[in-house]
Amino acid sequence: MDIKIAIVNSSSLGRIFPEHLNRLKALGEVDRFDFPADMKGKELAEELLGYSIIITSATPMYDKAFFEYKDKTLLIARHGIGYNNIDVKAAAEKGVCVTRVPSYVEREAVAESTVALLMDVIRKIRSASIKVKEGEWTERARFVGYEVKGKTVGIIGFGNIGSRVGQIIKNGFNARLIAYDLNLSPEDIKKGGAEPVSLEKLLKMADIISLNASVTAQSYHMLTDKEFSLMKKGVILIDTARGELINPDSLIKALDDGIIGELAMDAVEGEPIDKDHPLLSYDNVLITPHIGAYTYESLYGMGEKVVKDAEKVIRGEIPDEVVNAR
Repeated sequence: MDIKIAIVNSSSLGRIFPEHLNRLKALGEVDRFDFPADMKGKELAEELLGYSIIITSATPMYDKAFFEYKDKTLLIARHGIGYNNIDVKAAAEKGVCVTRVPSYVEREAVAESTVALLMDVIRKIRSASIKVKEGEWTERARFVGYEVKGKTVGIIGFGNIGSRVGQIIKNGFNARLIAYDLNLSPEDIKKGGAEPVSLEKLLKMADIISLNASVTAQSYHMLTDKEFSLMKKGVILIDTARGELINPDSLIKALDDGIIGELAMDAVEGEPIDKDHPLLSYDNVLITPHIGAYTYESLYGMGEKVVKDAEKVIRGEIPDEVVNAR
């Protein structure tokens, strides 16, 4: 049969490494789509009719209604680790294979990005650089920061990426490392080099908090007014996982109340956001456009994975990292 491949909401696939796009074109017709992040259901299905292979970013939403209206689909390949935008059960019921990129592919990139964001906000690097460009070198006394050494750093989500963040923080900065993870035993957290603690204890103890958890029914909006009330005043919060881990109204309140001293996010609920988003009005907020995995090494590995998935499915083979049983 004629193969049509849709690349959905991916700004990098085939552009940084054209060979990946060329390999897809060798399989069939390839088209790019940029859909609103909240598109889903029948509307999305109708836009993608005729495309039997879909390679997608973290948006839009492939919900149950999408699979009810979508015609024959062989594969939905996530160009990334998380797949919470895909109803994998509905996909399985329709015989659609859903795959993802192995977590190790993005591990170094996202972990290093987390530390980079931390260093920016704790040492006020970006703000100081802007003043130099404005000719205000003598204002440097306004940009006194803190050292990471000796601080208590709490990692929420101590899996693939969180554990690597912990390694860098503990071994590189001599910080005290504590961690909370719903899915790991205290013994596993200890093996990763951190002190296992409850979420409540982590929130109370940490000077710096790094969110590295995946979004599940349990972790969705896990930080609310209650959790922020437990944090130290002036805490530094870094989120390179998913914006959906934080209740947005509670986040604004925590900023207004001075609970959050510095906030750095690489993921925001409802992304992409525009210039009028309320978080952008705060001087102590740094937001990057979900570029944690955007290194040449990581993007090459991600591209290789989704292209191989497409090639295998067309050959009738089962690809790696299938997340649903068909």
